[in-house]
Amino acid sequence: MKILRYASGGAIAYGVLEAGGDIRALAGSPFGALDPGPVVARLAKVHVLAPVTPSKVFGVGSNFYSHLEGGPAPEFPMLFLKPPTAVIGPEEAIVVPRIAGPSVDYEAELAVVIGKPARHVAEADALRYVLGYTVGNDVSAREWQLREMKLGTLVRGKGFDTFAPLGPVIETDLDPTDVYIEARVNGEVGHQIRTKGDMIFSVAALIADISRACTLLPGDVIMTGTTAYGSVQAGDTIELTIDGIGTLRNPVSAEA
Repeated sequence: MKILRYASGGAIAYGVLEAGGDIRALAGSPFGALDPGPVVARLAKVHVLAPVTPSKVFGVGSNFYSHLEGGPAPEFPMLFLKPPTAVIGPEEAIVVPRIAGPSVDYEAELAVVIGKPARHVAEADALRYVLGYTVGNDVSAREWQLREMKLGTLVRGKGFDTFAPLGPVIETDLDPTDVYIEARVNGEVGHQIRTKGDMIFSVAALIADISRACTLLPGDVIMTGTTAYGSVQAGDTIELTIDGIGTLRNPVSAEA
């Protein structure tokens, strides 16, 4: 099931997107019983929004063996937080701040959407707390990131406004252990990866680990890491596709 958050006629609603482009009503919140109703709109006639408004967005560093280039795997997940103000939806502009520095990268990632409160969750039970999965872009200002990491912090490099695009939908039926991810910049393929066998800490392991430290709430997001990344600049358009979910497309602009 593909869950869509959209704006139409001045109202914001959740719906279930069907293969032909019809949107069926979804009563209440997607974090309850998923009971699709009648067709209420067409995809082409609505404005697609970020699929959730999370209280927290977790990022995970160095979570792919291929990213380590032969170095040792981390002992535990390397976590960082992106603020809710970083979240934008499809077609919204990634705005590169004046202070961001010369190197800004996209990072194409499988993003996990939490469906119910999770605290001290066992890894074996962790996927029961997942609503579904979406496409995430962990936009990173590398100059700030490297400067901060030397001091043992990581806020600006990952947390500028608009640096966490999400969308276009939440797919509830997906195997998170084996997904194909493709990144394109201005229509040209930059990276193609498959997560199977490459992810160090699985989705279940990440949920279990994070829930030992803090409560994950419905709508919270975990970006699971990647090796699909590359530089972008104002004027570019980034398209990130995950098979079974769809394509997240965002233009890049410079701060006025």
